[in-house]
Amino acid sequence: MAEQKNKIENVAIVGVSLSSFTLNPPLHLLTPHQASGNCGQYVTEALLQTGKHNVTAITRTGSTSQMPQGVQVKHVDYDDHSTLVDALRGQDALVIFMGVTAPHDNEAKLVKAAADAAVPWVLPNEWGVGGDDEQLGKDILFGPAKNATRDLVVSLGKSSYVAVSTSFWYEWSLSYNYGFGIDLETRHAELFDDGETKITTSTWPQVGRAVASLLSLPVHDTSNSGKPSLDKYRNDFVYVSSFRINQKDMLESIYRVTGTSEKDWTFRSEDVKQRYANGMAQMKAGNRLGFGRLLYSRVFYPDGSGDMTVGHELQNDVLGLPEEDLDEYTKLALERSKEPETAALNAKARESS
Repeated sequence: MAEQKNKIENVAIVGVSLSSFTLNPPLHLLTPHQASGNCGQYVTEALLQTGKHNVTAITRTGSTSQMPQGVQVKHVDYDDHSTLVDALRGQDALVIFMGVTAPHDNEAKLVKAAADAAVPWVLPNEWGVGGDDEQLGKDILFGPAKNATRDLVVSLGKSSYVAVSTSFWYEWSLSYNYGFGIDLETRHAELFDDGETKITTSTWPQVGRAVASLLSLPVHDTSNSGKPSLDKYRNDFVYVSSFRINQKDMLESIYRVTGTSEKDWTFRSEDVKQRYANGMAQMKAGNRLGFGRLLYSRVFYPDGSGDMTVGHELQNDVLGLPEEDLDEYTKLALERSKEPETAALNAKARESS
C-alpha cells in the first residue's frame, strides 16, 4: 500500500446533495432516504473551509445537481466498473454517504473501484449507530452489511478504512415523531421506559467538522511525538458526538425553545423493548415507518448500547470539535417539523401508531 504523501489532499465524496449549496445553509426538507446526501453536503462544506482539500463529487451520469465553485464533478455508471475507477484515480480518500434506498451493492462496487484506483483511505457508509456492537448491528439490521463492507476493504489489501460513528443526527431525528418519540406539533411525548436512558447524538455540522478535521491530520506521525495522525484510526472506528442526552433532556430544551412547560404536553410511557417488537412487526407488514420505530427504540435500550461513551473514547477533543448549543439545534428541528412533507410523514406515523 504505497502512500507517498503525508497528507490527504484529494477527497472524493459519494452522496452529496448540493442543488442549493451555500455555506451554513438552511436545513432542507428531506425524506428519510435522502438524509445521507444532506450530511454529505455538510462534510463537503467543512472540507472546503479548511482550504486543504480538493473535493470531487462522484455522481451518476445524467445527474443535473448543481455544485459549488471549487467542487469537481465526475460522472459514473455503477454498472461500468471502469468509470468508477477512472473517477477515483488520484484520490487520497473516498467518503461514502448512501441512503437506505440505494442499490445494496453500490458500496461494494465503490470499494472495489477504490482498490483498483489505489485510493489509500475509505470512509465507508458507517455514520449513524451500531459501530462495533455486533448485537446492536444485527438488531437494527444494518450491522451485517456494514461489517461486510469493512471486511471487503481489508481483504482487497489496497485501501484502509476509517469508520466514523456519529450516532443519530439530532436535528433531523427530532423533527420526526417516530424517531425520538416526541411529536413537536401535537405536543405529545412517548417516553421510552422512564425517558431517562442517555444516548449520544450528533448534528450535521459536527459530522462535517469531524470528517474535515480527521482528513486534515497527517497520515503518519513522522516525529514519533504521539501527535494525532490518520494512522491511529487505520481500520478502526472514530467515535464523535454533539450531545449526550435522554428524552427528558430533549423535552427541557423544547420547553425553552417553544416557551412551553410540562403542563402543556401529554405523555405516555411505553416499554422500549415492546416498541422495538411493534416496529419490527410493522416493518415486516410493509409499513416503512416501522423501521424507524425499531431503529430508535433499540438504541434506547437501558444497556448502554446507544451511548458511545460506554466502552469507547470520543475523539471530539483530539479532532478539535466544539461544544454546541442544544437549543439551537432543537429550534432547527422544530422548523423542519413544520415543513409540509415532514408534517405529512408525521401524520402518517400518528395514524399507524
